[in-house]
Amino acid sequence: MTKALSGLALLALTAGMTSSAFAAGSAFAVPHQLIDVGGRKMNIYCSGQGATTVIFDSPSGDAGWGWHRVQPEVAKHTRACVFDRAGLGFSDPAKRPNTSENVAEDLHKLLAGAGVKPPYVLVGNSLGGANVQVYAYRYPEEVKGLVLVEPEHEDETSRLDKASKGMIKKVYAMVAEQNKYCLAAATQGIKPGSEEQMNCVGDPLQVFGPALGAVALKTMITPAYWRANVDEWNAINVSDEQLRKRRRPFGDLPLVVLTRGVSPYAQPGKPQSALNKATEDENFAIQKEIAALSTRGKQRVVPGAQHVIQADKPEAVVQAVLEVLKQVK
Repeated sequence: MTKALSGLALLALTAGMTSSAFAAGSAFAVPHQLIDVGGRKMNIYCSGQGATTVIFDSPSGDAGWGWHRVQPEVAKHTRACVFDRAGLGFSDPAKRPNTSENVAEDLHKLLAGAGVKPPYVLVGNSLGGANVQVYAYRYPEEVKGLVLVEPEHEDETSRLDKASKGMIKKVYAMVAEQNKYCLAAATQGIKPGSEEQMNCVGDPLQVFGPALGAVALKTMITPAYWRANVDEWNAINVSDEQLRKRRRPFGDLPLVVLTRGVSPYAQPGKPQSALNKATEDENFAIQKEIAALSTRGKQRVVPGAQHVIQADKPEAVVQAVLEVLKQVK
């Protein structure tokens, strides 16, 4: 499910990487614009040209570089930007957690400070999907389209936990304990090649290539990164409540919702269990409801993709973004 998997997003990025993808990732290995958002700085990276700017927000615990296989392709058609939430990537930490309302406020200041003017098409995966929905509700005059990739929904925890007969909350508890373990390990110092590195970070060099991988590894073994990750994860229920309070239809806003075609909980090589099917059916239903919030909303299942669709099938995200861009007035 979205929250559990979003904290492990990096580990899903290993499949299908090519030398060209590694080369594209090197552009994300350095900070670009560091903008003051009120006593601290946030990083934003934009490329391409166009009347409408596409803004990407990442899953929980992931920096903007998680879109390195999508942003360059979109930038061939229009202006496209990724950013790092507070405490992630190249952005300074904040004294408050990255709740959806806080992220929307930070992003609004960041875009203004960087001179990135609306209109925007917002793209978000998982928790990032909740964040961009809140942004669209807060600043509707700026947002002309949404692409929601396995997006967070305010009621998904209770609904999926019911469908899975309690499995989801157990998984979330495991992720919370893993985050605590990794924060403690980072505080003591995670050594390269250690068991702690493999348990908490994996091998970013294999995922991103030498340039971006080295930077990601250096960042993701720090206490600052894990503190931001833990705080963000622990505040997801707050983000759910913030989204719930703002929930209303999106009118005729162009909207595409991308839903995974592969269950992250299915056992490879074995028939799908009734419990797994119930969980996946509920996940599909939740995201179908989000798509129905717009009269121009569409839901699309992406075959072969798990939760982090931009890693498994980046071309599907690019296609959805270009589809929404064509509908922008």
